Amino acid sequence: DAPFKVVIEAHADEISWFVNYISDQGLIYLKRNGGVDHQIAPSMRVWIHGKKGPVKAVFGWPAIHTRLGNPDNKEQQPKVDNLSLDCGARTKKEVEDLGIHIGAVVTYEEGFDELANGYYIGRAFDNRIGGFMIAEVARLLKENKKKLPFGLYIVNSVQEEIGLRGAEMITQTIKPNVAIVTDVCHDTTTPMIDKKIEGDLQMGKGPVIAYAPATQNILRELIVSTAEEKNIPFQRHATSRVTGTDTDAFAYSNGGVASALISLSLRYMHTTVEMVHKEDVENVIQLIYESLLKLENNHDFSYFK
Repeated sequence: DAPFKVVIEAHADEISWFVNYISDQGLIYLKRNGGVDHQIAPSMRVWIHGKKGPVKAVFGWPAIHTRLGNPDNKEQQPKVDNLSLDCGARTKKEVEDLGIHIGAVVTYEEGFDELANGYYIGRAFDNRIGGFMIAEVARLLKENKKKLPFGLYIVNSVQEEIGLRGAEMITQTIKPNVAIVTDVCHDTTTPMIDKKIEGDLQMGKGPVIAYAPATQNILRELIVSTAEEKNIPFQRHATSRVTGTDTDAFAYSNGGVASALISLSLRYMHTTVEMVHKEDVENVIQLIYESLLKLENNHDFSYFK
């Protein structure tokens, strides 16, 4: 139990659904688990994680010909209460015989792929890519035989997507002096995003360092100066009251924890084709690694020397 403790953290949970109701015709209706975007669901393939193991299913959606055949002649749009899963069962009993029950978790099927020019796509990069990055930091420390003058805790949390709950438990258990959190943020160069609101951030231009009430100024400037000294490209991102990440949970715990947020620019958040750039992933890893080497035991984060 080290006297000075540093946490590097990412969250491992993904948005999903809960089975909420099974109709007599074997259709399965759902509730959200986290910030699921229901508009992307129609025709998606999913796994229902029941007590007998995963069951394949699809989000069924009526053909456009039939959706226009209503009295107002308006095309019906997907909503949580009109979306249902079809797993091939035609009665409620057939659904239950597959091991599917109320409360079973549903996740999308799509996985990892690679596009041209160093772009990766996949589901749940928010924020399993963070777990990969902090694991790579640990690997670099071991391979380079670095001895840190403090206790380092490499942590994946759960339940960030429903309110930062895992980070709250972690910080109460470990009671760190410093927390460096990595998560994803929006690439704002796609259509329908207002840069005047979301900032000007782009994949391929380096890690994103957050400026927010929850980020401690001295720790953040240590990270910025590290990036400048090591020629690691980076971007700056200003948030308002909250970062919306586990950083908030760490910063305001245990009487205050010096916290920083290093993010990865990402397109198409909370879809099955979340997109990141390989060079950004490598640079986030390098920036966290180099920042840890610069951080001293019992580093003074007070404003008054």
